[in-house]
Amino acid sequence: MTTRQDCDVLDQEDPLRELKHQFDLPAGTIYLDGNSLGVLPRETLGRVQQVIQKEWGQDLIKSWNTAGWIDLPGRIGDKIARLVGAAPGELIVADSTSLNLYKALSAALRISLEQAPERKVIVSERSNFPTDLYIAESLAQQLGLRLHLVDNVADIAATLNAELAVLMLTEVNYRTGYKHDMKALTAAAHAAGALVIWDLAHSAGAVPVDLNGAKADFAVGCGYKYLNGGPGAPAFVWVHAKHAQRCWQPLSGWLGHAAPFQFTPDYQAAAGIKRFICGTPALLSLAALECGVDTVLAAESLGGMQALRKKSIALTELFIELAESRCAALGIRLASPRDENQRGSQVCLSLDAPLHEAGYAVMQALIARGVIGDFRAGDPARLDEVPHILRFGFTPLYIGFADVYDAVEHLVQVLKNEEWKRPEFNTQGAVT
Repeated sequence: MTTRQDCDVLDQEDPLRELKHQFDLPAGTIYLDGNSLGVLPRETLGRVQQVIQKEWGQDLIKSWNTAGWIDLPGRIGDKIARLVGAAPGELIVADSTSLNLYKALSAALRISLEQAPERKVIVSERSNFPTDLYIAESLAQQLGLRLHLVDNVADIAATLNAELAVLMLTEVNYRTGYKHDMKALTAAAHAAGALVIWDLAHSAGAVPVDLNGAKADFAVGCGYKYLNGGPGAPAFVWVHAKHAQRCWQPLSGWLGHAAPFQFTPDYQAAAGIKRFICGTPALLSLAALECGVDTVLAAESLGGMQALRKKSIALTELFIELAESRCAALGIRLASPRDENQRGSQVCLSLDAPLHEAGYAVMQALIARGVIGDFRAGDPARLDEVPHILRFGFTPLYIGFADVYDAVEHLVQVLKNEEWKRPEFNTQGAVT
């Protein structure tokens, strides 16, 4: 079994170890929740202060031109494009993931219904992130379509038929960390005559993504997870070049107009991806997001996303090895794919009976020790099939191998000493 000393050596030999210095991490904290909210980059505070004090405070409205505020959605979009296999000018930063999904799914459904009005089905996974399902359900009701949810990845193939309009999937499942084969599933959906939308919330900045290589149709993603953009950071949306000039999105706001400062009463869509902007962008959040994206791009000279992925796999493999060897007898079970090719940059654990209801309390006890992950509730009626989840994200920019070893040691102590039984750990907060 890997020792703490082995982990120290791995950290010393890690070619990415200097990237950790881009962040301010609280002392005594092992942060394994970057898949939910990334860590604060050191450059962010100064950059946001610059926007507040100089660009807004002194230059005021002139900064739309002098500081290039108007270009930020596209400029940051081009940076994110480098991480997800998109070309310059194909990806824009705007709004939230939910709003961007509404825009993208609306556009995809409009294209599909124009080409084949008999296609009436949207397909997704029941375990997809709920906001994606809610948006799809809303659009299905508006357009007289049907949302069909599969319970297993293996069931997707049977839905790729003449009824399918759009296949909507999150590349890396938020609960289990399961990673779809984007290229294969996109090709299969296209062969069936359908379009595909990918949610990259748990992919962008975590795993190599090649949207153009996979010939995907639409994609959306989140700015505050692996991109370290800060809480509530703006999201992004991408459209394949073959759709960009013909697609229509329903939230046709003024900055998505071809000539927004002509102030015409009729809407004329801007060229390409710019039509996916709605209203005035949140400048302070954009400034913070750019700092976060830059922390990921800092790895380009060290091998880029491929190097980050290699370390991510090594971290998650180590965590699985140590958790199973040291905690299996204490009731811990792996709830993520064992195959590294089918796993994103997170590992999820579940608890066997009689601890199967204790997941939230166990996580709270870990957080009290400085090991920050999070809890995702299962189905109370079917915990054997959909268990409560202890979720741990491994961001290779700032997580080391010794961190992994120490996190498992804390988990051992929480379970052995039954610390999770303390009353304060069993009082559930509003956010889990």
